[in-house]
Amino acid sequence: MVAAHNLHKTPESAKFDLLAYLKERQKLCETALDNAIPIRYPDKIYESMRYSLLAGGKRLRPILCLATCEMTGGTIEMAMPTACALEMIHTMSLIHDDLPAMDNDDYRRGKLTNHKVYGEDIAILAGDGLLALAFEHVATSTQNVPTERVLQVIARLGRALGAAGLVGGQVVDLESEGKPDISLETLNFIHNHKTAALLEACVACGGVLTGVSSEDLQRLSRYAQNIGLAFQIVDDILDITATQEQLGKTAGKDQKANKVTYPKLWGLEESRTKAQQLIEAACVELDSFGDKAKPLIAIAQYIISRDR
Repeated sequence: MVAAHNLHKTPESAKFDLLAYLKERQKLCETALDNAIPIRYPDKIYESMRYSLLAGGKRLRPILCLATCEMTGGTIEMAMPTACALEMIHTMSLIHDDLPAMDNDDYRRGKLTNHKVYGEDIAILAGDGLLALAFEHVATSTQNVPTERVLQVIARLGRALGAAGLVGGQVVDLESEGKPDISLETLNFIHNHKTAALLEACVACGGVLTGVSSEDLQRLSRYAQNIGLAFQIVDDILDITATQEQLGKTAGKDQKANKVTYPKLWGLEESRTKAQQLIEAACVELDSFGDKAKPLIAIAQYIISRDR
């Protein structure tokens, strides 16, 4: 596995400028997201939705969707409505996750959380509004893609988000809080559903839009599952090692809530090793895409080197 991964570290692939790539794609996403939610009456709900949606962030999820669509022969224009929808869904999950009934957090992306600014009632409704808009946006704004592929995207988004995905992972996460005997199997279930399911949808939807083969779709899904779990392991590590200023949200909250995390089960060093192995396995899945996979390989490697 490691030997295969080393193939990706050629001088040629080292030339790929990930920071410039992310910055350019981020700018495109910001413009599209801004245009997707104009303020109209009742102003407060649109302002609340925009407050969290346009609060910055890495925009990793929409960029993964755009990168996969381009890698598999599509265009940014084809994928942008789906990319925006993914960020809307992700933002909804953050707004609801931060609520007092859930993780009860005061800061997100370096700003006060939505309920701290608009109140719990409007924050809940802002999350609901973003979720509904996500599906509407895919259905009404996707151009030059066959209808059956758009339907597949909508179905995948719904599955990644619902009780079979993010919602189910959050339920088990809440049930597990404060219990000292949570198994690795349960922890994997939580994060395969709460974190990896939406990341998998980002990548898979990019491929669905271009009509990739079922074999390629499986490769893309395995890549995404691996980076999704690695992403969560790194999140758990950063909760221990990073400051609130770096994270843009409360540091050390997993320990305070007595949550079972990967470092708690494995220790920091083994957690870092496992994350690295997952990234290597993810990159191997992209071998058949050749040079076109450079952005996705670079993003995978960025996931374990990030500090926030």
